[in-house]
Amino acid sequence: MIRHSLFAFQENCMLKIISCFVFVLFVTMTIQGQWQKQDVSATADFRGLDVVNENIIWASGIKGTVVRTTDGGKTWDVFNVPDAEKLDFRDIEAFDANTAYVLSIGNGESSRIYKTIDGGKNWQLQFRNTNEKAFFDAFAFWDSEHGIAMSDPVDGFFLTISTEDGGKTWRQMDADKMPRAMEGEAAFAASGTCIFTQGKQNVWIVTGGKTARVFRSVNRGKSWLVSETPIISGADATGIFSVSFRNAKNGIIAGGDYTKPNEGTKNIAVTKDGGKTWTPLVLTTGYRSCVVYAGKAYIAVGTSGSDISFDNGKTWRALDKENYNSVAVFNSKSIWAVGPKGRVSKFSMVRQ
Repeated sequence: MIRHSLFAFQENCMLKIISCFVFVLFVTMTIQGQWQKQDVSATADFRGLDVVNENIIWASGIKGTVVRTTDGGKTWDVFNVPDAEKLDFRDIEAFDANTAYVLSIGNGESSRIYKTIDGGKNWQLQFRNTNEKAFFDAFAFWDSEHGIAMSDPVDGFFLTISTEDGGKTWRQMDADKMPRAMEGEAAFAASGTCIFTQGKQNVWIVTGGKTARVFRSVNRGKSWLVSETPIISGADATGIFSVSFRNAKNGIIAGGDYTKPNEGTKNIAVTKDGGKTWTPLVLTTGYRSCVVYAGKAYIAVGTSGSDISFDNGKTWRALDKENYNSVAVFNSKSIWAVGPKGRVSKFSMVRQ
């Protein structure tokens, strides 16, 4: 009996050693990856990005520019939205090869939402901001019909609008169900990811400036709660720039100080309770404008490069030092990033 127990114990230990070895080998293999720059006939600075699947990717940027691939990056279509040559499309939400929304930022009428249902051949202006105090930063959708867009605070509250009919109508939501914005608090339109939707009802908004907080709603923005975070704040260039959730409970936020791109201080944190509380992580490589889940990994990008973590953010490995504004993922085979001067890149895992 003792001999059998000892054998079982040894066998169990061996299995654990093998499992650990396989995990280490997997991590070693997967982090042997690199970004592959795409051949896109555009020179616009891109910040908006959406990866529909392994074949369909949309991106948007300055001068009313939108690009799309339907073959996984082999070829790219370039669109210039009519009468939008002066607009900066900071966010794009796509659903298939034909359907996509773009949001432009700016004061007053510069904040707009357009939609295409024919693959970018034609664009319909769905929303033109008429509030001179508003400055829209980003939007997000639960599905192709239901979405929400946000502006910096107007008269002390973050302004939100929503659609329930695929953008045919956008209505302003009641502000009295949202906590008041603090003096000097705003949002960053750096990557179109300062707002994030999940499931059928959940939505989060992240802020910066004099404070760095996370607003959360479980009823599509009809009412909100807000939480403090450990992300750096206090100056106009500091705060949370990006938020992403794996599910209703587990999320990650990233940011920093965009005037100090190489300073990695209080720039990333995670939650396990839906955004009620946040735990700081250590990412020393610098300010990050966007962070996403990539399977079991996190990927963060910014002006000073990109990083990947396979252990829930405890440790990070730098991937490169290129300038990226946004990153988006469909699965581990379809990870994309965009940046200035027409940069569109795909992350490829090299298994060695």
